[in-house]
Amino acid sequence: MKTSHIIAITTLLVCFAVTPEMYADGRKFADDYRSSREEYRDSLLKNRKVIFLGKETPGSDSIENHAETIQRFYYDQFHHFQQPDAPYFLFLSRDDKLAMGMGGCVRLRAYYDWDGACNSSAFAPIMFPVHPDPTNMRHFGTTPAGTTLYFKVMGNNKVMGNFSLYIEGNFNGYNSVGFKLKKAYAEINDWTIGYANSTYSDPAALPPSVDSQGPSNKISNTSVLVRWMPRVGKNWLFAVSAESPSTAVDTDDVYTKKVSDWCPDGAAFIQYEWGRTSHVRLAGIVRALNYRDLVTERNHKLCGYGLLLSCVAHPLYQVTVYGSVNYGKGNGGLGTDLLFGKYDMLNDPEVHGLMYMPRSYGFCLGVQYDFNTKWLASASFSKTCLLTGRPTDPDEYRYGLSGKVNAFWTSVPRLQLGAEFDFGRRVNYSGESRWAKRVGAVIQFSF
Repeated sequence: MKTSHIIAITTLLVCFAVTPEMYADGRKFADDYRSSREEYRDSLLKNRKVIFLGKETPGSDSIENHAETIQRFYYDQFHHFQQPDAPYFLFLSRDDKLAMGMGGCVRLRAYYDWDGACNSSAFAPIMFPVHPDPTNMRHFGTTPAGTTLYFKVMGNNKVMGNFSLYIEGNFNGYNSVGFKLKKAYAEINDWTIGYANSTYSDPAALPPSVDSQGPSNKISNTSVLVRWMPRVGKNWLFAVSAESPSTAVDTDDVYTKKVSDWCPDGAAFIQYEWGRTSHVRLAGIVRALNYRDLVTERNHKLCGYGLLLSCVAHPLYQVTVYGSVNYGKGNGGLGTDLLFGKYDMLNDPEVHGLMYMPRSYGFCLGVQYDFNTKWLASASFSKTCLLTGRPTDPDEYRYGLSGKVNAFWTSVPRLQLGAEFDFGRRVNYSGESRWAKRVGAVIQFSF
């Protein structure tokens, strides 16, 4: 059995074995059990500035009565380690019917490659040069990409019940400094409408990383969607959504041509959770892929799909484990390393005018250890593999491996420094391969 298959099976076991029945510090997991990470998040509740809308400033007892409202700023099923913390500045109405927070983070990354530099600021194996340019064997770079600004408004009224509005923008557009909209959506009770994380994703199950790319199998796409996400009991969460499609089709405009997307993607997940930050999720997506055969002058529609099994849990007080396994056909444009190419559909090399959907799979396994609320370290290993099932160009990407070892230090509340060693390997269908190595650092101030 291949080592990669053993790791994938281990990841599956993590997803199913790390359950509430596991013990931590001699006691069972309970709904009120808090890991080290959760206690760190709770500590940020004390590091805030609350401004009440009104003429008089209420006393401390009144402020504490709004703790539940403030806590809602942290609750997000799609929150990732790299996202900024809850806002420092909070505006609350006296009757607790309306709250607004504005915040973000200033982030600066630096990285150094050697022995053949990666052709991207993101450490993605698909971007590794198998035959590196002798003039580009080493590279030092910096980027402010990922600097974020966001606003969130939450409220409650008799007509809509609980609702919230969220807008987030990143400075990672043109030349990594252009301002670009990242999210813009509204949540009304169990409904989400707008530009948000896809239902076919689980950013919370991705291990910490300094590099913006993260694991090679990362699926964290964003799209315009309408999602219904009801909770059933204490531990079960379901979601179903219709999402705006964005396909990556490798047509040649000689024998094949892309047809406009006209059918929304359908995505769903089922999740079992315990505590406040532990869960196992199974997500899936179905999508329509269209192209025109210029030889027979006919349009064709294929049905792509993807499956994602993921988990995040705390088997011990100071330990967090992450795991994910994904498999699909015609879903390369939704994430993983394949996002850097056009792998939803490829031209059949044996029949002119015919296209097919390649299969792909990937996995990631990560572990994090919190020494205290200021220091943490993590390690992860991931893989993404492209399975064409057809005669393939020898220089085509076959699979990529990526490993990360890092440490983060929160020197003072909201100021975080991190350092990381990245290593990875790209393997082509010809069997040629190339290892790449990188050291990186990040400084981030959240407000």
